Amino acid sequence: MAVTAAMVKELRERTGAGMMECKKALVETGGDMEIAVEHLRKSGLAQADKKASRVAAEGKIALSVSEDGKQAVLVEVNCETDFVAKDGNFQAFTNTVAANALSEDPADVEALMNTSIDGETIEHARQSLVSKIGENIQVRRFVRASTDGTLGAYVHGGKIGVLVDLTGGDETLARDLAMHVAALNPEFVSDQDVPEDVIAREKDILVAQAESSGKPAEIIEKMVVGRLRKHLAGITLLGQPFVKDGDLTVAKLLDQNSARVNGFNRLAVGEGIEKKQENFADEVMQQVTGG
Repeated sequence: MAVTAAMVKELRERTGAGMMECKKALVETGGDMEIAVEHLRKSGLAQADKKASRVAAEGKIALSVSEDGKQAVLVEVNCETDFVAKDGNFQAFTNTVAANALSEDPADVEALMNTSIDGETIEHARQSLVSKIGENIQVRRFVRASTDGTLGAYVHGGKIGVLVDLTGGDETLARDLAMHVAALNPEFVSDQDVPEDVIAREKDILVAQAESSGKPAEIIEKMVVGRLRKHLAGITLLGQPFVKDGDLTVAKLLDQNSARVNGFNRLAVGEGIEKKQENFADEVMQQVTGG
């Protein structure tokens, strides 16, 4: 059977593979469209498996919010280069993953990857994208938040995403708090939420530092108490100076608005992943060569 341009176009639309790959698959399968589709998907899976060991520390944080604003999801999808993170196909895939994470309410990433969109699973879509773009792409994690109050949601440049669950206040305050968490990265809501082992470890460090000063024990104790209080303020949302007004702590801001933060989630692209060092020229060359 002769392979026509229309057949190549159809196969390309169905699989996302390159034009030459589609033509080759149709030639090898005698023009059988379904077998060609299966062939390309198997080929895409093989390519995905081959690239899976490569470090993917770039990517995007995508946000999806329910119509009533009471539920939201943040998803981190990783790729190897910032060049690909800005690619339209990668961005569309990431947004689709976030939408499914919200609508399907999966228990974990594995369940999310088995949810469907346009007749195929997210996992199959991921494999096809790996084959098309030529980089390792991974759906790393997602967080979901729901509230009976107000949900603050903020994504900064596709790299940092925050959800804040707020009782009292209003949407503006909730968003401001989400921006604050994005900027200053608190670890806990308040000092009551800091685990005892974290406090004990920090206190040991501060005691050792203070003792090296040679000051009397009673002075050392006061130094440690003061420094520990300052440290806790720095790692807790309520203790930090509000990012829009450094003269006002977040705790005072909440008091002024009769509001309470019940919790927050913060995701940053690639945090905890050991990144490889590349320059822009390397990224471009990698795209050109498909390496």
